[in-house]
Amino acid sequence: MKTQRIARTLIIVILLSSTIGCDQASKIIVRKHVADYAQIGIITHYFTLTKVENTGAFLSLGQALPQPVKSILLVILPILALAFALVYLFAKTSLSSMRLVGICFIIGGGVGNIYDRLMYGSVTDFLYIDLGAIQTGIFNMADVAVMSGMILLILETLFTRSRRESELN
Repeated sequence: MKTQRIARTLIIVILLSSTIGCDQASKIIVRKHVADYAQIGIITHYFTLTKVENTGAFLSLGQALPQPVKSILLVILPILALAFALVYLFAKTSLSSMRLVGICFIIGGGVGNIYDRLMYGSVTDFLYIDLGAIQTGIFNMADVAVMSGMILLILETLFTRSRRESELN
């Protein structure tokens, strides 16, 4: 039992560290080698590196808010939510692997963006996808981690619900 707890803790630490590390490493490279608003086509114009410093939230929402309000909404509340998620992650030892990985991705991505806000006053965003009818805002690897985590949680919920319904029938 103790070995399982240690292994689970190690897995959580590795997932969180690698998620935060990949996010921060990519942002360090972009900050160092890509000029603000430069557009570098990775796959012609479909996938582009475009460096921007985002002082708001997702898609720059809240960028014009007064600084005290922005600090509460974009730093303090997210720190509290991430702390709660971290406590939940360690307290709920019966989480499925998919749920555990999803929550780790969400926490890791959240920590990566909050670190940027605290250290630089903004979040470095640099990825843009344009598939014609489908376009994204400019985002970063922390955003990819959070979205991937959310997708894993949704899929896990759907699979669990489907499994329960088939067991009832």
